[in-house]
Amino acid sequence: MEWETVIGLEIHAQLATQSKIFSGSATAYGAPANAQANLVDLAYPGVLPVLNAEAVRMAVKFGLAINARVMRRSIFARKNYFYPDLPKGYQISQYELPIVCGGAVDIVLDDGTVKRIDVTRAHLEEDAGKSLHEGIAGLTGVDLNRAGTPLIEIVSEPEMRSAREAIAYMKKIHTLVRYLEICDGNMQEGSFRCDANVSVRARGAEKLGTRAEIKNLNSFRFVEKAINYEVARQIELLEGGGQVVQETRLYDADRAETRSMRSKEEANDYRYFPDPDLLPVEIDQLYIDTVCASLPELPDQKAQRLRQDFALSAYDAGVLTSSAELADYFETVLEKAASIPDIVISPKLAANTIMGELAGLLNRDGIEISGSRVAPAALTKLLARVADGTISGKMAKDVLEAMWEEGTDADAIIEARGWRQITDDSAIAAAIDAVMAANPSQLAQYRSGKDKLFGFFVGQAMKATQGKANPARLNELLKKKLSG
Repeated sequence: MEWETVIGLEIHAQLATQSKIFSGSATAYGAPANAQANLVDLAYPGVLPVLNAEAVRMAVKFGLAINARVMRRSIFARKNYFYPDLPKGYQISQYELPIVCGGAVDIVLDDGTVKRIDVTRAHLEEDAGKSLHEGIAGLTGVDLNRAGTPLIEIVSEPEMRSAREAIAYMKKIHTLVRYLEICDGNMQEGSFRCDANVSVRARGAEKLGTRAEIKNLNSFRFVEKAINYEVARQIELLEGGGQVVQETRLYDADRAETRSMRSKEEANDYRYFPDPDLLPVEIDQLYIDTVCASLPELPDQKAQRLRQDFALSAYDAGVLTSSAELADYFETVLEKAASIPDIVISPKLAANTIMGELAGLLNRDGIEISGSRVAPAALTKLLARVADGTISGKMAKDVLEAMWEEGTDADAIIEARGWRQITDDSAIAAAIDAVMAANPSQLAQYRSGKDKLFGFFVGQAMKATQGKANPARLNELLKKKLSG
């Protein structure tokens, strides 16, 4: 039997507010356990929550960015369950009337096609605390620093059909919340994580299969591995005559497998009801319009502009706009290039260098583009030396790596190492003559029809010039001389 995978994601993005959603406690990461938990967070009797207006603004901002309906009236509810890191015995969330309804984002699939993923809702809620097990054998510690941290939970429709699609969607949301500056997207610190609802059904069937929810996945790699494992597990179970049980599962990264955590609760198990301590959130059109006016240029808009302004491919524009910082770096390079007289730096050359050699150095050292050791102005100067023929594109890779390691500019490195490209035709011709004279057998074979030996002569001539010959001129002169 052929099976179809059905995936929906519930993404939790921690909002970048200075204080918690219902108290004045700080939200900074890394504080000592329980140092950022006040009486409201600790659920002392008689304390009352007060809504953080900045969290509302950020949620509205997200809703507008995905073309959703921003609800004029939304209600906070109590989601009741008992767990050590939830001192109130309930979580304040939104249920029947969330602040954002609908909306959609477009993702690019591996084959280049665009698929629209619909968003069911996005609602505000508070985070729970954190249970600790390390260093206290046989016991569980509770850190309530995270309790009350504002979240926006973004719930998709079950419209993804593979782990790759789920990753593309998750990355798109990750990019979007960072562009909007409502979430720092730091997955290692838990600022951006998701639960994946995974099921399978016979291909062509309309009814959805029984789903399993995989909780708290905090890396793109883990999301992909967890989904693929879960899909394989469910198919094996069904083909063996068993049934999939609706449950919550955890992903064990050490074993690369999911395992059962608890039976999956339904909404009525949480006994939702409106929180009597919080008034409904009511916003008017003027407020929505004001927030809308504050929206930045969004990733898809920026990508379209880069394609139009710089004749970039859809792929290149997509990569360069994967973060606002990367797009800014690229545009800054081209802005500085425009101020250099008599030299034209191709946007394609800039894009290739940033996405290729520079990205490789960033990835190797685990550095974000904002912390690049080569500033946009320095990279522009390097590209100018390629454009004016001082160095070749191949030599530029070595120059860039030296700039990265030493913090020196391109011109100083080129001069210190003697890497200036040979563009004088007579010098290149002399090197070619010497190579031809030293390899009479290969020359005879080439002239008898073995054209593949052209590469041999290119390599020898470049070696003779210590890699400094202008490749285009060398190829042109070599063809003439080899033809006799």
